[in-house]
Amino acid sequence: MNDKRAAIWIAWWLAASILLVSCSVTGGESAQPGEEAGSVSSDPFEMTVRHTQVGDSKKFRLALLNEVVRKTEAAVPGLTIRLDAVDAEVNRKEKLRGEMAAGKPPDIFDVFGSPEAGLYAKEGLMLDLTPILDELELRDKFTTLDPFTHDGKIYGLPIGSTIEGIYYNKPYFEEKGFSVPRTLAELEQVADAIKADGKVPFAQSSKDAWIPLMLTNNLWSYYAGPGVTYGFKTGDTKWTDPQVVEGVEKHQEWVEKGYFKKGELGLDYADMREQLISGEAVMMMDGSWANSIFRDPEQAGELVGQIGYFNLPPVHEDDPIVVMQDANNGYGFSAAVAKDPRKLHAVKLFIKQMWNEEMQLRGLKEDGVLPAMKMDLAVMNSTSDDPLLQDIFKALNDIDKSYPAFDALVQAEVNTELSIGIQQVIGGKIGARDMLMRVQEVQEAANAGRE
Repeated sequence: MNDKRAAIWIAWWLAASILLVSCSVTGGESAQPGEEAGSVSSDPFEMTVRHTQVGDSKKFRLALLNEVVRKTEAAVPGLTIRLDAVDAEVNRKEKLRGEMAAGKPPDIFDVFGSPEAGLYAKEGLMLDLTPILDELELRDKFTTLDPFTHDGKIYGLPIGSTIEGIYYNKPYFEEKGFSVPRTLAELEQVADAIKADGKVPFAQSSKDAWIPLMLTNNLWSYYAGPGVTYGFKTGDTKWTDPQVVEGVEKHQEWVEKGYFKKGELGLDYADMREQLISGEAVMMMDGSWANSIFRDPEQAGELVGQIGYFNLPPVHEDDPIVVMQDANNGYGFSAAVAKDPRKLHAVKLFIKQMWNEEMQLRGLKEDGVLPAMKMDLAVMNSTSDDPLLQDIFKALNDIDKSYPAFDALVQAEVNTELSIGIQQVIGGKIGARDMLMRVQEVQEAANAGRE
């Protein structure tokens, strides 16, 4: 055998050997998206998923998460996923902030895209999902990823989309001859009649400020326009602009007129829903996510099928329907995951199990969460003939202009000042105008980068 033929034979033998080893490792199949080629250890390892699916109102959401966890564990040898349940407000404002400050967030965690994910990503604490979404061919499948996109990279995924509007007792409306209001003035006429009948017009609980601020946010966006909140951070608009003040003063007026239950500052979120379920109140401003409560006999009892939904009406009948609509709440992933191939592989499989059309439609049908992924309206309608969901689908279709919630657009310290302020307005300790002057001072300091 001459040297040339020997070299060719050796090269062929090496190539065949490499191919044989490769086949033995991968089982003769190429790795699928989200799968890692190469030898996979079955040694035990653990990951933590921080979630906020706490309480009866979130039991359906928790069931879906549990299913995703089981499927991910089954697909990853040696993996055990530990679920860590924390109240949403505690997680957002205390627990996760502390963990991020220490540089040790959970592997997977509930997070708001804006502003939190951007801040954490800036510190290098969140996993860049952009290449993973490209690998899984998911990047273009979402209605929006804007809240989780920072400097062109994606740092989290929304679990669903939401709108905010008014739930109401349909039999009571029918008994009194009320129609769905077309203007704020008509809504006030209905509220006045309800109050005169000895009932609470609007269920409300304000122990956590974000709950009443749903109404406040929608009101100032009607009076000042849906784009006004974008300008606070840039300085193009101010909290003290006359129309913003007018919107917040309308909320204050409703408090003074007795549209809400006395003592609302001492009541938590569950109390608000109970006011509507018990018949004490007739209407309630809340997010579309709350619909699952009113479709569950264990929680709503005889009111199942008796609760309707409509968008908060505009100031004038011919004005556009303006509604808070966003996809800002979801899951993020620790940047440390990228250092561990097994954990990174598990994250990819978790994403594949959680974000697909089947799970999004199940989330809609079983929990009433509007899909975060692109979905034909006809497909959504065919998912459920539940009358409350049909009302929400109609409300979604009727929106002319939408905007994200204010806390996705302003700095954390501004959110804190506004939260304190709205509770003081509700308690009668300060007027809306003076409160907004304080918020504007904090806004200007935040904009200037001052403490």
